[in-house]
Amino acid sequence: MLKGFLLLQVADMPVEKVATQSAWEIISEGGPLGILIVAVLLLLSAIALYIFIERYRTIGQAARVDESFMNNIRGNVSKGNFDAALNLCRVTDSPVARMVEKGLLRIGKPLRDIETSIENVGNLEVFKLERGLSTLASIAGAAPMIGFFGTVTGMILAFYEMSTKKNVDPDLLAGGIYQALITTAVGLFIGIFAFIGYNILVANVEKVVYKMERTTVEFMDLLQEAPKH
Repeated sequence: MLKGFLLLQVADMPVEKVATQSAWEIISEGGPLGILIVAVLLLLSAIALYIFIERYRTIGQAARVDESFMNNIRGNVSKGNFDAALNLCRVTDSPVARMVEKGLLRIGKPLRDIETSIENVGNLEVFKLERGLSTLASIAGAAPMIGFFGTVTGMILAFYEMSTKKNVDPDLLAGGIYQALITTAVGLFIGIFAFIGYNILVANVEKVVYKMERTTVEFMDLLQEAPKH
């Protein structure tokens, strides 16, 4: 019954008032706490957007590996021209190139040692690619919770106004209801965006890792067939 009462009170609000209110006016109806919660959510949204765009570009660049790169490496190594292969790695800005470079620098050591060195570089490159993803995942979980916190405090405010005033009208309840609905909506929107963005980035990182693993196998096979340095 209380829920129906609140809905009826909101429905009785003048349409002209609701239609002419700006976004700031609607947010300010929630009071200082509502404004603070929305401000925190907007800050989290800015951080999530920055991380997604920056990581998407970085991971996308790491995933772009020229197919001719490994062909040129294979050609130089098969001819024993290791210096040319090293120079090619140094002028190519990609995780794959840095892994191959480390392998070339370890030529002459046991193959197992070379493979371990390449894997260590690969792990470091993956760590660099995943930088910021944990923050994005945290925002995906925290934003809806902060929004729900605003919902609870907003309803507490509305109930408090109902219990302390003799004549309850829509304007009296508007602040708490606005805070409850706005913070929930904003929190859920940011959480959904961060969650989807996180999964997109994780999927892209997995594609890069696959290419790195494939390159490692190709390079180790190549070393077994290459002439001694």
